[in-house]
Amino acid sequence: MVRSALLNVMMGAARKAARSLVRDYGEIENLQVSRKGPSDFVSSADLKVEKTLRQELKKARPAYGFLMEEGGEIAGDDKSNRWIVDPIDGTTNFLHGIPNFCISIALEREGELIAGVVYQPLGDEMFHAEKGAGAFLNERRLRVSARRKLEDSVLATGIPFHGRDGHEPFLRELGVMMKNVAGIRRFGSAALDLAYVAAGRCDGYWEAGIKPWDIAAGIVLVREAGGYVTDYEGGNKLLETGEIVAGNDHLHQPLLRLIKSAHA
Repeated sequence: MVRSALLNVMMGAARKAARSLVRDYGEIENLQVSRKGPSDFVSSADLKVEKTLRQELKKARPAYGFLMEEGGEIAGDDKSNRWIVDPIDGTTNFLHGIPNFCISIALEREGELIAGVVYQPLGDEMFHAEKGAGAFLNERRLRVSARRKLEDSVLATGIPFHGRDGHEPFLRELGVMMKNVAGIRRFGSAALDLAYVAAGRCDGYWEAGIKPWDIAAGIVLVREAGGYVTDYEGGNKLLETGEIVAGNDHLHQPLLRLIKSAHA
């Protein structure tokens, strides 16, 4: 399998940043933690990982800009390219010792997402994809699931946490989904939810109120694994609206219809 130099840079940065993350995971009780908002935490681990990722990516492509969860938007001299980075997607899981978190890196070029890496360091699962080149888990090619019926499907989602808007709309969506699908899972990491859809572990995923760095890399993964990813209107304004629906070609449209029915 031949990977581009850019994808190798992204994967190398994720692996390097993950070393300190795994060490910190073994000593969670010693981490310095601050609160960004209700139920929204940032730890010294987040900041350390983000610093390493920025250093490694900047070293390889000095002119590219950044959009980062902790560091915000940093314009680069090259206005066509920017990295979209989440140092720890699933921080709450990480801080509670739940082993479901990851590093997420995407590359956006001329407003289009063209490459994505989602790395789950505890399991050494490196999900990676590049536009036109397919999606992979380590060296294995990924395909979305082939299930055709909603009633056979397991979906992933995210639940709005304390202090966030959107509880009532989510409960309406959940009520509709529960009546139509085999099961719903809440893993606590949107990037991994999308990676799992790409890998066929989940048949679909939906969420609202989500940030660009949570989903950017996963969008590339699902599309390159043969799946469909849109906003709630079936369009491509996911990063702007914070709404996302992912699934295979049999389930994506039915999922969109269910979400619309929840808000009719």
